[in-house]
Amino acid sequence: MEEKKFDINSIIGFVLLGVIMLWWMYTNQPTPEELAKKNNTEQIVKDTTVAIQKTVTNTVKEPLQATDSVSLSKAKALLGDFAYSATLASASENETILENEVLKLVISNKGGQIKEALIKNYVTHDSLPLYMIKDNNASFNLNFGTSDNRTLNTNDLFFEPTLTKNGANQILSMKLKVSETKYLEYRYEIIPNEYMVNFTIHSQGLSSSLNTTQNINLDWNLVGFRHEKSIRNENQHTELYYEKEDGKIDYLSVARDDDAEEEDVNWVAFKQHFFSSILISEKAFKKAKLESRNLVKDEEIDTVYTKSFHLNAPLSLEGGELNYDMKWYIGPNDYQILKKYDRNIKEVVNLGWGIFGFINRAVFIPVFNFLKLFIGNYGLIIILMTIVVRIFMSPLVYKSYLSSAKMKVLRPEMEEINKKYPGKENAMKRQQATMEIQRKAGVSPLAGCIPALLQMPVFFALFRFFPSNIDLRQKGFLWADDLSSYDSVFKLPFKIPMYGDHISLFPILASIAIFFYMRMSQSQQMNMQAPQQEGMPDMQKMMKMMMYFSPVMMLIFFNMYASSLSLYYFVSNLLTITIMLVIKNYIIDEDKIHAQIQENKKKPKKESKFRQRLNEAMKQAQEQQEKQKRRK
Repeated sequence: MEEKKFDINSIIGFVLLGVIMLWWMYTNQPTPEELAKKNNTEQIVKDTTVAIQKTVTNTVKEPLQATDSVSLSKAKALLGDFAYSATLASASENETILENEVLKLVISNKGGQIKEALIKNYVTHDSLPLYMIKDNNASFNLNFGTSDNRTLNTNDLFFEPTLTKNGANQILSMKLKVSETKYLEYRYEIIPNEYMVNFTIHSQGLSSSLNTTQNINLDWNLVGFRHEKSIRNENQHTELYYEKEDGKIDYLSVARDDDAEEEDVNWVAFKQHFFSSILISEKAFKKAKLESRNLVKDEEIDTVYTKSFHLNAPLSLEGGELNYDMKWYIGPNDYQILKKYDRNIKEVVNLGWGIFGFINRAVFIPVFNFLKLFIGNYGLIIILMTIVVRIFMSPLVYKSYLSSAKMKVLRPEMEEINKKYPGKENAMKRQQATMEIQRKAGVSPLAGCIPALLQMPVFFALFRFFPSNIDLRQKGFLWADDLSSYDSVFKLPFKIPMYGDHISLFPILASIAIFFYMRMSQSQQMNMQAPQQEGMPDMQKMMKMMMYFSPVMMLIFFNMYASSLSLYYFVSNLLTITIMLVIKNYIIDEDKIHAQIQENKKKPKKESKFRQRLNEAMKQAQEQQEKQKRRK
């Protein structure tokens, strides 16, 4: 038996591996810069929260409970006419709950504002209750001047709550009182099974207490919590939308910090991918300052918040009084829910602009909703949708393949033209002769390109449809636990730039399918091209590069994207390959096509005016080229 010996190479290898592991563990510890960055991010959030709760001088820090003359004098010194609110039993941070089947709101006496907003029937990516507002991440404040030159904030003052019912509707009146008959009122009305809450700002008898020469400024702030599995993907769909009085929808930049000043704004939406907080006013804000700030500087460190939003709008007085009818929508970005409201808030669901949005609204949403009536598995719904789309698009695939077959039959004749008119100086003659053959045969290279172009709107429409469809959120299929996010089959111990720290399987399958589809279609596409002419780029090499480049880009880009989209592209390309094989082997007959082309050549052809002008232009260019050649 051979004696076992130590292998010095193995020992060196193990030592190197150990060194590498120690180095990796050391280098992946938070550096002082990273810790400083984390502290800086925390400071940003803290500063944002401070901004949410900002106050000015002469405000109440604690309930005064002015039950005697001394305390009442102290309250009057701070609040003037509004000292009365500090004498009430409600001058404490108590809360009132408004709740229906889908939404729970906690309203605080202090500020009369929403302190918590829980969206029921949904959970976060880590199965926690889904709060839009909690832990002081939001603020709704009115900043106003008084007739005795004070500046006050409703955030710091105490409202008196009165909870009543109107049928099944719950109504909460929050009054900031100057006296029993003079007050500023916030009125909330929650309706069964509705995410839309009626909200009114109304004042009575305050014309003598308010400084009517100053603006009353509405400040609404929100720091968005992370709710989804991929904070990068969520942040890419988290943005501030608003509608102007002319009905135009606009938004602030997603990729960077952004702000805007607009006039006549009807509503403002703080959108967080699948959920939104929308403030709608029946009377447009005459001016509005809007801000969006990105809080995710490093996805490894900044994992709690996505963006911070801010709205500042002056409110106008009528006869010295405030009177604004508004609505809050705090709920999911579900197109079916949003479209039933007549305020155009459904536009916060980004289905694409122009024809892309039209295809989604007119075709894909109805088809998807129809299929989900009968099928509970959303992965199967996507597969069936893909089959429907491919069957619908198959005539275009057939037209493209038929045009390719015709060009293939003509290719020998076009190669003869290249031999007959060699050199750059005969480029125009070659082009004219090629176009003449195609005209006589009744073949056009564009006939193969147009079907491909007609399929592009479908591609881009679905690119918007799947990531915006809340029905896919947290719905699993095969190994994917959430079709609205990436599917991870292996967690990497490190992060690859642009790719991420995991391996998703659906993008790999989609990339493989795209590779074989492009490989199959390469010969078809080359048939559509005229034979390479002297001085022209080699299209075949460029197409080979695309055959490898496209799958790699799919693999990298879609690794962090919605797995539903990767599933669609995988199934779609498999079906397209199948359709192409069926057309090639069972439908297209090149001998018949050749015979038809020969018959077409015998028939007299009438040139269109466009063709006549094109031929004349090419003829003049050829003559000009020959004149220049003779001068030399």
